Amino acid sequence: MAPKEKILVVDDEPSIRKYLQTLLEVDGFDVEAVSSGREAIEKVNKSERPDFIILDVLMPQMNGIETLKELMQIDRSLNVIMLSCSNEVGTVVEAIRIGAHDYLTKPFEKTELDAAMLKSRQKKQLATENQVLRDYCDQVTEDLSFLAASPQMVRIRQQILQIAPVDVPVFICGESGVGKEVVSRMIHLRSKRRNQPFVKVNCAALPGELLESELFGFEQGAFTGAVRSKPGKFEMANKGTIFLDEIAEMSTHLQAKLLHVLQDHQYSRLGGRHLVETDVRVLAATNIDVHEAMKTGRFREDLYYRLNVLSINVPPLRERTTEIPLLFHHFLQKYSEKFGKAAPAPSKYLLDAALNYPWPGNLRELENFVKRYVILEDDEGSLRELVEMTSTRQRTSPREEPVAPKEQGLKALVRGLKDEAEMEAIADALEKTRWCRKDAAKMLGISYKALLYKMRQFNLDTPRTRRSSSTAAIEEPASAVGTRHS
Repeated sequence: MAPKEKILVVDDEPSIRKYLQTLLEVDGFDVEAVSSGREAIEKVNKSERPDFIILDVLMPQMNGIETLKELMQIDRSLNVIMLSCSNEVGTVVEAIRIGAHDYLTKPFEKTELDAAMLKSRQKKQLATENQVLRDYCDQVTEDLSFLAASPQMVRIRQQILQIAPVDVPVFICGESGVGKEVVSRMIHLRSKRRNQPFVKVNCAALPGELLESELFGFEQGAFTGAVRSKPGKFEMANKGTIFLDEIAEMSTHLQAKLLHVLQDHQYSRLGGRHLVETDVRVLAATNIDVHEAMKTGRFREDLYYRLNVLSINVPPLRERTTEIPLLFHHFLQKYSEKFGKAAPAPSKYLLDAALNYPWPGNLRELENFVKRYVILEDDEGSLRELVEMTSTRQRTSPREEPVAPKEQGLKALVRGLKDEAEMEAIADALEKTRWCRKDAAKMLGISYKALLYKMRQFNLDTPRTRRSSSTAAIEEPASAVGTRHS
């Protein structure tokens, strides 16, 4: 049997209070009646919130509008229906603006009151549905950040859907910035603990002593400055999920304590004498070679095998380049909305350059790049930035067959590497633009004359593809052909 809805009637006229109380109790409501706004506020503050408040406007000392303002400060979700002998437009508008759901003029029919209460219920239900929808959108947003456009990520998504409902620890590996936190949040959102807290702790952000107090809390007087007790992250995450990022940075002493927590589901605060019970699912992540860390004693083997019940290895972005355009547009839409800007349309050259760049910082680096692109709204400048980063990356990356300089010495070596990197970048741009020199110059962020000079310097006057010279000539802009024959 459903519980009765509670209604609070607020009116200074005894006859109206009695009439409304009788009328509503006949319909099965649990009704209380008070004679002033002050009594209504005290009632709402001290007891359970009523489902409806029927509030008269014209009352001595504290009128209905003043009462409504204080009620809204207590709880904006209260369903308040105003009553008045007057239907002045200004009063009605003011009441609705403050937060009343409806406004009835005395005398009123019972059907009018029923309709007002029905409308309040529908409004409350709509607010609940909107909250559910927002929660769902949050989950969808997490999924969008975890785009599965490559075979590797499709397999990982399937893993997550299998792993999430099973309440065991998960060990997540991958380079910095690949999206390990997104994976952990998705596991939490698909688990049975989805409605409980998700708490993230970066184990590399704090030294060992502070990390221990952050994880497990401390009692008053446990150390200098501990003026009051403080719960730890494990207490905050109770019944939910805790994500221990960069867990390999944790000291071996703290790793031993964490192992005890995983085995016995209990621990003590710093300076505490009593054990604290905990029910937490642990997700751990690292960006280092954990097997090498175990060999050197940096990471405890027993902790690894306790955490590694199930594992996920997230590949770097350079191994799933098919996702770069999708992620680029996802971040573009995200930050355009956040900064209140119209989403710019990236050029084909910019997207090609994004595909060509290895993104050593993975998703985090790509996200920051797109954020700058949205703020600055400079396609050419962003393209130049990517080309320069690609060129720098090529110069600093080891080569299998380095160019052997004729001259000896550091300067000659640097000059040779610089020339090789420039030649590779120009040749790559020419091939991507089908040897259209004007477009290649734009892609590289240099002038057309500078491109011609560099092409002559590196002997790149003819395409390195198998296309005929006549086809290449057709694809060049008229100005380029003229320059060549002049």
